[in-house]
Amino acid sequence: MNRYSKFSLLAVAIVAAGTVAYAATGSMENDAVAVVKAKIPLVQAVTVAEQHANGKAARAEYEKSKQGWVYDVEVVSGSKVFDVKIDADKGTVISSAEDKADRDDDHDKQD
Repeated sequence: MNRYSKFSLLAVAIVAAGTVAYAATGSMENDAVAVVKAKIPLVQAVTVAEQHANGKAARAEYEKSKQGWVYDVEVVSGSKVFDVKIDADKGTVISSAEDKADRDDDHDKQD
């Protein structure tokens, strides 16, 4: 194979790999950008969660879970902390559970 053929094949391989990598990353959606598609705003989700757990929100996230896109709101009520999931389209409580130990989100179970 001559030198120009090798460079041509290498160029084609690089372009193909770049196209596959772009397609793979292009299909992933950034949570921060995805929130514009939510039918209810974050403020409303926080209010619903606070009323549900009878407390004050300490943290709120917009994330994809098994139930679809949800707001995950951490609510402090007295000496207890609750993780309340709010449906991002309906504004209803999907789940609420007492958080026994405050863990870093990176170590939480996958939703």
